[in-house]
Amino acid sequence: MNVAVVRFPGSNCDDDVMHVVTRVLGESARFVFHKATDLGTCDAVVLPGGFSYGDYLRAGAMAAHAPVMGALRRFAEQGGPVLGICNGYQVLCEAGLLDGALTRNASLHFECREVRVMVEGRPTPFTAALPAGRCLRMPIAHAEGRFLHPDVESLEKEARVVFRYVDAGGAAGAAVNPNGSLANIAGTTNAAGNVVGLMPHPERASEALLGSEDGRLLFDSLRQHLHGTVGRVDL
Repeated sequence: MNVAVVRFPGSNCDDDVMHVVTRVLGESARFVFHKATDLGTCDAVVLPGGFSYGDYLRAGAMAAHAPVMGALRRFAEQGGPVLGICNGYQVLCEAGLLDGALTRNASLHFECREVRVMVEGRPTPFTAALPAGRCLRMPIAHAEGRFLHPDVESLEKEARVVFRYVDAGGAAGAAVNPNGSLANIAGTTNAAGNVVGLMPHPERASEALLGSEDGRLLFDSLRQHLHGTVGRVDL
């Protein structure tokens, strides 16, 4: 597979995504800069974490209007797989490619810790090969990760909630909600299921050395999706 990793001014997890795709998975990836108006040839696009444009105005607000977003929008409208991680999720919401908004954490503090999320909802390129109900351990690192939406019930009915903060037993609740997100929502997808955003960082949990390899499962699922061989991936 060939992955385009978008690099904005202030991105700081772009090299991490590149490392996972090229060195951990052994696939191809390249950077696409924010001023580009063409993604070139690619099979999937990742918007990485960081502080695009310094998070001025709101996190992701300026990046949502970068020249590259026109090409990304066309790619997504044609069914191309798009993954937004942390700041990338914020950018996708600000650009209207995903519903909802990511706002200041309920604690009003930057939260950096390991969390558990449950995989659920409709199949996406990044989750279709994961075991049903799988809990993943991944880190978060954000100040604006509180997911808000005017009609969460509709998201639930449409199976567009794909990641939810849970405890070790798989139960959601306030005690394991790191940012005050409605319904413990950690990640969502669009109506077509090809655009996915999540606040935890799978690229920071893709090698045993980092304490968890669970994040790699999202990239493994993408690879199977692109190769047309979706089955079950596990560690």
